[in-house]
Amino acid sequence: MGTADVEAVWRIESARIVAALTRFTGDFGLAEDAAQEAVAEALVSWPRASPANPAGWLMATARRRAIDAIRRRVALQERYALLAADPALDQEIDPDRIDDDVLALMFVSCHPVLSREARVALTLRVVGGLSTEEIARAFLVPVPTVQARITRGKKAIATAGVPFELPPAGERRERLGGVLSALYVIFTEGSTATSGDRLLRPDVAYEAIRLARTLAALQPDEPEVHGLLALCELTAARFPARTDPDGTPILLADQDRRLWDFPAIRRGLAALARASQRGSGPYCLQAAIAATHASAPSVEETAWARIVQLYETLGRVAPSPVVELTRLGRLPEARAELELAARLCANQRERSVLLGKVAALS
Repeated sequence: MGTADVEAVWRIESARIVAALTRFTGDFGLAEDAAQEAVAEALVSWPRASPANPAGWLMATARRRAIDAIRRRVALQERYALLAADPALDQEIDPDRIDDDVLALMFVSCHPVLSREARVALTLRVVGGLSTEEIARAFLVPVPTVQARITRGKKAIATAGVPFELPPAGERRERLGGVLSALYVIFTEGSTATSGDRLLRPDVAYEAIRLARTLAALQPDEPEVHGLLALCELTAARFPARTDPDGTPILLADQDRRLWDFPAIRRGLAALARASQRGSGPYCLQAAIAATHASAPSVEETAWARIVQLYETLGRVAPSPVVELTRLGRLPEARAELELAARLCANQRERSVLLGKVAALS
């Protein structure tokens, strides 16, 4: 097994491994460090001798690294004995099992004591299994910046004494918004990168979708979870048509809809149907708008009246200047604002779109 195999197993199993270690050690930072050490050892060991049970190998190795760390902490001998004797960590990982440990890990990594940047970095690192280098590449920031965010996040969690547990039902719903917000930020960065020379970062977007699917499986009765999943699926379905072969952005009106990912559209519509049975929050409403576009065979045949109605509802549920924006024919002001947006935009591709709109107004 090579590096790609190690990365694939880690991406799938990292959340469960870190979550299990955190539950038994009571130390989020220690668990994450031990898991990372296990991956580093796998990169060296697996090319020479592939394990029969890769996930179990990572868990066992991470467990030993955690025990070694706890041994060095004299004050935690009692906790070491508990960890060393607990048979649960010796059991094989069921790849089809998604338990409350992963959900607890999501809530810890998105705790309100953390900044938005730290929430995103920790979520991608400990729940998504991305390396520090991958996160830095995704958001076009230096590796030390990501490392600092993760370190500060761990310290904040430790200082606040955040327990590794699912919040009570009432508090969970309040904090769910933070989890959804972190996933939305991750997906948005993949859908329209904030900087660089590429409009899309599909790997980042698809990681957000994977995490959203996990959250939907863990919280099946929360409509906004399914709403966010639907929004991401329906938006990502247009990725194949959003740029031409050289990366130039293509606006919705000019896209070849035959290139859209129709299985993703079906998944998005199914998630939206499930969400709509239970509520209509901001993510559900945005997904409904995306679904209206996705279901239309052309721009001319789009149900624009429904889109306007959905935006009006969204403006009442989640007021935003972007939602309220309308066409008023104030061309000089529009041109000035588009020029300002282009100057502030760090993404070369999106800047070209904005400048194209300026030229059209001229």
